[in-house]
Amino acid sequence: MSMVFVLAAGPALALSCLRPDVARTYSQASEAEQAYVVVTGELRFDEARLPENDGTNQDRRTVAIPARLEGTSLSRAGFTTPFARDITLEVQCFGPWCGGAQSGVEYLVFLEKHGRKLVMVANPCGSWAFSEPSPAQVQQVETCMGGLECVPLK
Repeated sequence: MSMVFVLAAGPALALSCLRPDVARTYSQASEAEQAYVVVTGELRFDEARLPENDGTNQDRRTVAIPARLEGTSLSRAGFTTPFARDITLEVQCFGPWCGGAQSGVEYLVFLEKHGRKLVMVANPCGSWAFSEPSPAQVQQVETCMGGLECVPLK
């Protein structure tokens, strides 16, 4: 009896991401050349504009979607500064993996500043925007901003 094995042609792909953590993201943002604004608030946008991905696309691409974010931004006193701005939701796809977001959901987000424009990056690893943040996540970012120990949550 002979056995035949069929292997699919093409490279084996895998996406490797660290588990998203607000303290690690805060540290990355504070060390980056890029400026950030940290906001907790409700995101609104047209979900029909999100990229469709059937898992076969191998291209790296970005889809820019107009959005609105309303809540509070981080200051030395915590999340106390009212925030209501039009932003750009930038959904990034790395091959078959795309970031995502949901309209009408609360986020803790690190917005990139591009001049007067603010951008919410949604990549497949989900490290710049945290949906439905827990009180512990919000407190952790406030602790980091206050200059206290900024360590990942367990």
